[in-house]
Amino acid sequence: MTTQCKYCPLNRKDAFVRLSPDEVEFMQKFKVGELAVEPGTPILMQGSNAPQLFTALSGMGIRERHLKDGSKQVINFVFPGDFIGLQAGLLGEMGHAVEARTQMRLCVFNRSEFWNFFKSHPERAYDITWLAAMEENFLGESLATLGQRSAIQAVSWTMIKIFQRGDSLGMVHNNTIELPYTQRDVADALGLSLVHTNKTLGKLKDRQLASWSDRVLQINNLETLAEIALTEIRPPVKRPLI
Repeated sequence: MTTQCKYCPLNRKDAFVRLSPDEVEFMQKFKVGELAVEPGTPILMQGSNAPQLFTALSGMGIRERHLKDGSKQVINFVFPGDFIGLQAGLLGEMGHAVEARTQMRLCVFNRSEFWNFFKSHPERAYDITWLAAMEENFLGESLATLGQRSAIQAVSWTMIKIFQRGDSLGMVHNNTIELPYTQRDVADALGLSLVHTNKTLGKLKDRQLASWSDRVLQINNLETLAEIALTEIRPPVKRPLI
């Protein structure tokens, strides 16, 4: 069954700016269907020119940049509510790949209607611009993490970012969140070896600050972890929902 936009479960989450009735009606017209994908399914391939854009209605995935020698760089993690395919919509092709890590349900939009989307609803076009700016800001902070934070600072920063995203979506219970991501994913995201990542996680666990094992992230002291990560704990900013 396709979820009608007026019953969208994401529109009731604290993580997002609540859509007005007019915006809900417009998004229902823009939406052409839904797609269910299994874990490990490529949603968008790097270099592809797919005719669809997506919003993750449920489930989680990963964004990766692949090099010709087969190596890859994890550049971000996909959570419910994330808009997928903006690069292809504006630049003509994807600069990275997107893969499902859990069962996912995606809202599907036709890319051919993207420019009409901008012309007929400029306030929604502004939301797209805001999301792109936030993505740029995140990549800038990620680059600073790769270049300037030590391993324990970088791992702590990554834990905080993922934990806060999940918390805003109601996914955190008793200071824990279940994740489909592995320590290898964290290592790939931070440019660390798996051994170094594992040892760093062990140090945080020994200090009883946080642990990441069996795909469960637990944070016991967010403030101290933030001090280690050279960052601040700020209230999450509500995101536009496309």
